[in-house]
Amino acid sequence: MTVRTRVAPSPTGDPHVGTAYIALFNYCFARSHGGQFLLRIEDTDQARSTRQSEDAILASLRWLGLSWDEGPDVGGPHGPYRQSERSAIYAAHAQQLIDAGHAFKCFCTDERMNAVRAEQKTAGGYQGYDGHCISLTPDAIAELEAAGQPSVVRMKVPRDGTCVVKDRLRDDIEIGWEQVDMQILLKSDGLPTYHLANVVDDHLMGITHVLRGEEWISSAPKHLLLYKYFGWEAPELCHLPLLRNPDKSKLSKRKNPVSILYYERMGFLPEALLNYLGQMAWSMPDGEEKFTLATMAERFDLDRISLGGPVFDLDKLRWLNGRYVREDLDDQTFADRAAAWALNRDFMQRLVPLVRPRVQTFSELADVAGFFFRGRLGLTRDQLTFKKLEPEDVLRGLVFAQWRLDALRTWDAATLDDTLRQTAELFGYKLRDFLKPLFVAVSGSEVATPLFETMEILGPDMTRARIREAIDALTDGKGLSGKKADKLQKDFDATLRNAAQ
Repeated sequence: MTVRTRVAPSPTGDPHVGTAYIALFNYCFARSHGGQFLLRIEDTDQARSTRQSEDAILASLRWLGLSWDEGPDVGGPHGPYRQSERSAIYAAHAQQLIDAGHAFKCFCTDERMNAVRAEQKTAGGYQGYDGHCISLTPDAIAELEAAGQPSVVRMKVPRDGTCVVKDRLRDDIEIGWEQVDMQILLKSDGLPTYHLANVVDDHLMGITHVLRGEEWISSAPKHLLLYKYFGWEAPELCHLPLLRNPDKSKLSKRKNPVSILYYERMGFLPEALLNYLGQMAWSMPDGEEKFTLATMAERFDLDRISLGGPVFDLDKLRWLNGRYVREDLDDQTFADRAAAWALNRDFMQRLVPLVRPRVQTFSELADVAGFFFRGRLGLTRDQLTFKKLEPEDVLRGLVFAQWRLDALRTWDAATLDDTLRQTAELFGYKLRDFLKPLFVAVSGSEVATPLFETMEILGPDMTRARIREAIDALTDGKGLSGKKADKLQKDFDATLRNAAQ
């Protein structure tokens, strides 16, 4: 048997270090067995997926040093490798399940489902689809379709018994079928949900081992049931531990930089970042912490994976990166790598229109544009104190700005301008009062290059990290407390709801 693994990112935002972590372990497992590693794009969420995000994901994984044998950019015998281009395949398999009595058409409206969920929540116990359409007759279905009623396809799930999930790293996991929802497989727009597409693609692409995050354990019964319905052999499952923040919470962009692009812009070496991700949940047999991708792939062994939550510690990553700088780079290579990092012509060319009108000599460039080349700005509370603004209003504005920016799928000066102007108006700020703290957070100064163009060049990852640094400065390095975050979240959500009405 040829081992075949895959990584299947969704192109709905910045390339996540969690994606690189999963990709790395799949890559090394395949290579350690002389197998093949695939990349597949799961872009069935058409409202949030973008080609810009897809391109960034592929570029980031290649920057790290990973490569794949099949994928949307390199082709292969099992394409297409974008799920949005495989709709006919999923529709045929959904119909196969309906014909075999393993799935059914559901015509329940959103209004009905919301009412059912509300009743179930009040009653306690099971919360999920109540089987309303499972017994519809062919005549009833035909009548609803003739009336133009949209439908989805749901899978049938046993209500009794237990599903046993066999995991390479764990004891058998037993999940009662009564806890498993009758999952939607095909949406009303004809596109599949993750669950149907994942199973069909893994089978048709010959995936033998699925290494994925442990958050997918609860979905395993649905996937195993689909394999059984189709009469296919399921791949071996291996659920890797999730990356954690230092406080042991799930790694998230509200607490830690999670974009691969952030680490690239901060000047980390890709081989050091990949090495560090390799230390997450795995260790070399000799205990050495510094190793190459080739060495990890050669010595990789699933049995050496630890299930304790691996902590993504920036200080540890900096230490490891420092070892690479000191031990692997001579003076010439250091100069070459530094120039390739940010002192390259392409990056400088983007800065020229912003800085040329603001300097008289080249020696002034560092004063005007130096913040573009920095990581953390060392912001203090004093720098974020303004005569006409209460500290609480400054903090609230920065938090709401960050949350609005988190939701952006397009990152350019025009979109940023429009989004932040709307945000100021929504939350009752004068535009100048709202943007001034942002200006300082992003540049470290009250006088710098134009805000929106500056944010576009810095990119979403670095911009969000600097706003987070400003929030930390205003909270004495503690960040938002849970109580404070909950209060702001309620204010934020209520304001957006009122604006939508």
